[in-house]
Amino acid sequence: MKPDIVSRLHRNFEDFVYEADGVEFWYARDLQMLLGYREWRNFSKVIEKAQESCKNAKNEVSDHFVNVNKMVSLGSGAEREIPDIMLTRYACYLIAQNGDPRKDEIAFAQSYFAVQTRRQEIIEEHLQLAERLKARDRLRESETVLSKNIYERGVDESGFGRIRSKGDQALFGGLTTKKMKENLGAPNNRPLADFLPTVTITAKNLATEITNFNVVKDELYGEPAITGEHVLNNEDIRELLVKRGIRPESLPPEEDLKKLERRVKSQEKKIADSSGCLAKQGDEEDVN
Repeated sequence: MKPDIVSRLHRNFEDFVYEADGVEFWYARDLQMLLGYREWRNFSKVIEKAQESCKNAKNEVSDHFVNVNKMVSLGSGAEREIPDIMLTRYACYLIAQNGDPRKDEIAFAQSYFAVQTRRQEIIEEHLQLAERLKARDRLRESETVLSKNIYERGVDESGFGRIRSKGDQALFGGLTTKKMKENLGAPNNRPLADFLPTVTITAKNLATEITNFNVVKDELYGEPAITGEHVLNNEDIRELLVKRGIRPESLPPEEDLKKLERRVKSQEKKIADSSGCLAKQGDEEDVN
């Protein structure tokens, strides 16, 4: 996500935070707009999923989602009462986690509500970490599809390992997977991708996606044919990277993704604990 987009979204989210008895909160109607949802009925479905996630995490839904009534202007001097929801930081985080991941606003919100400080540079760093995790998940999915595709075309599990290894060698300028692990200080029993930067993970995924597409389209069968296809795709991706001044074998290692995943998962409980609880509102109370 570009820094100017992050800066704009940061300002927008800052403008709509309120406080009650020392607890930060946002209104659901405001959050709907901030997250790019036009229809309340569509956003309500996301809220329902978030409430279910809250319940599954053994947290009291009513502590983080508080129903209120709100008076809104109709533009002609008249007002109308509409239902709204006061949301703690944790509630907003759960809504973002259950939102449409294709939206920039959702990606930003996941990081914005995850961090306990609203400093923009911290949020930018968290966005980068989240993007790396997403890239790794996409690669994992595409490699699972490749494994299934080639198994159906006469290649066993050891053959899949050889095909993937040949692809790595093509992407990393002749360096084997084993050599790359040595260079990055990665354990032999761990996937190389868990120590690669986002750009390299994304490159590996793109090459694998192209292989999956062409294996099916061209009805490739057997290890030699599929190996040739996968090597060619990785060579093409490498050529593009090198043209842009990126040599994937020369990039420094990133933090072990297993450690990163554990840290991200542990954040949710901290967010819930530190968000505080909103006071219950009477059914008849209006919030202006």
